[in-house]
Amino acid sequence: MTSPNHGACGVRHSWNKIDDFVLPGCYSGIVLFLRPLHAVVPIGDRLVAITDIAEYAHLTDADIEALGAELDALRREIEESRGEEDAKYIRRVIKSQRIAETAGRVFGLGAGMKGWKGKAAWAASAACLSYAKVIENNELGHNIMHGQWDWMNDPEIHSTNWEWDSASDGKFWRHTHNYMHHKYTNVTDMDDDIGYGILRVTRDQPWEPYMLFNPIYNFTLMIGFQYGKAVQHLELMNAMKAALNGGEQYAEYDWEEFRSRLKVVLTKIAKQTAKDYVLFPAMAVPFTGARGYKKAASANYVANTVRDVWDHMTIFCGHFPDDAEKFTIEDIENETLPEWYLRQMLGTANFEGSDALHFITGHLGRQIEHHLYPDLPSNRYNYINSRLVEICEKYDLPYNSGPMWKQYAESWRTIIKLSLPDKYLKATVDDAPETHSNKRFYDENGKTTVVKGEIDADGNRRGLRSHVEELAAAK
Repeated sequence: MTSPNHGACGVRHSWNKIDDFVLPGCYSGIVLFLRPLHAVVPIGDRLVAITDIAEYAHLTDADIEALGAELDALRREIEESRGEEDAKYIRRVIKSQRIAETAGRVFGLGAGMKGWKGKAAWAASAACLSYAKVIENNELGHNIMHGQWDWMNDPEIHSTNWEWDSASDGKFWRHTHNYMHHKYTNVTDMDDDIGYGILRVTRDQPWEPYMLFNPIYNFTLMIGFQYGKAVQHLELMNAMKAALNGGEQYAEYDWEEFRSRLKVVLTKIAKQTAKDYVLFPAMAVPFTGARGYKKAASANYVANTVRDVWDHMTIFCGHFPDDAEKFTIEDIENETLPEWYLRQMLGTANFEGSDALHFITGHLGRQIEHHLYPDLPSNRYNYINSRLVEICEKYDLPYNSGPMWKQYAESWRTIIKLSLPDKYLKATVDDAPETHSNKRFYDENGKTTVVKGEIDADGNRRGLRSHVEELAAAK
């Protein structure tokens, strides 16, 4: 089955296998970075992560094709109905964000005043800038650079032109995130968002002594998330291992490429630092002197930290709570688009909340919908959600969703727990909250109990969700 898909720049592609995916033209300048630097690390003879997604999902090939056809039809429905109301929406968001940022800068000019007026101006500056940076990062930057609004043919909000208010270089992020993460979502040794190159978030990652500090790494990443994303494309762990002669696989490490990437990363960080901590704070000096400079800079720091912590919460809720499945490279060999759809549905998670919550998270509380349709307008995700829940019911697939606090707490629990070697952990690598494999459904003789496309005596489908519920009830 050849199914349509849109790339990150809104360009339609057709593919039959996952390897047929090609980068849109807007990425042509970074094709040299496609070579993955990760080395697959064998973990004894353990079967970890999911190696056969169809078997794990209890679906036949025909089921998966039918699922893909329904999801294709849902995509076409949204594409054909995009129009002026969507365009008005994104322009309203841009306008509100710019008004908030301007207000934050103006209030910052008076933040150095003494007394309650200065305190009020500082608080207003920090609040306005926090809102502006959160909205620009999530609902604007992230989604625009995914190509969600390219169909408007507006150069100002086209994925190839937008550079977000972040220390992370947009071009590098579009490759690391749009391509590597969204194509290889939760595929071990391919998706660098699995732990961002430093965190252990699944038992599929063999434990190493440095992982004892997992919680500290995560806290540091949380309060400076923009910098974590900025250096992600450098793959620093690989560079460190290469520098320390970390094995034969690093013997021919490309240091010239690393230095080229490093220059881009440092240049963007320097520009962002100069803007937030030199240029704008300096504008307060004529009004309130050095005190004004310090106060304006501190308001910027608070806003950046609020944005980073909020971004960290949003992303981790969608990728690291319990039951966000991991997959192996073997499982995606010759992967079709319907199978890719299924992997996105099993590998990501949502959180529930008000319309306001979804707005300030860039609608990434609908992470499953976003991973299925990363280039469709985010303001349509709530509608897609209602349809997708029905599709999951039809195929008896789990729909991983819960309160934001619960999803985030599970992510932190996993990170804290996995700082320890496996021998100190209770669950097995095949059926831990954060790690499952096909052996989850093996009997005592090592044979699979899965019956693909199973229908019970009443004519109801008995799929993955029903069997997971039975396992949970039996514990």
